[in-house]
Amino acid sequence: MKISDVLRNKGSDVVTIGPDDTVAALLTLLADNGIGAVVVSSGDGVVDGIVSERDVVRRLHSLGAAVLDEPVSAIMTADVHTCTTQDEVRDLAARMTERRIRHVPVVEDDTLVAIVSIGDVVKHRIRDLAAERDQLEAYITQ
Repeated sequence: MKISDVLRNKGSDVVTIGPDDTVAALLTLLADNGIGAVVVSSGDGVVDGIVSERDVVRRLHSLGAAVLDEPVSAIMTADVHTCTTQDEVRDLAARMTERRIRHVPVVEDDTLVAIVSIGDVVKHRIRDLAAERDQLEAYITQ
């Protein structure tokens, strides 16, 4: 199964924030959308970075409330691991586990097209395993 299969079920909506926006604006965006990470983009589908709740918490520990006035670029991860719609779900799951990352932007021709989370990948894998189980049970009972 490919990432395109995950996106077919999940959709390809992506929430982004500009690198100069404040961490306070980021927190509002995360809360309003019920998400744990946002792609940082200066526009036109460019992936400048990614920033998560975990990034905020870590910086909050060192800076305190002053972090709220910091630009998102000060706390984002700039070295972003991405995938394409043609990547295999199993391969991405392994990379996410190995690198301990929970969100991966999906890019095509250097342009952001979607984002997948480890939850999306696990949900898709469970759906596949359930379908495989159902097929095996049907075969056995014939």
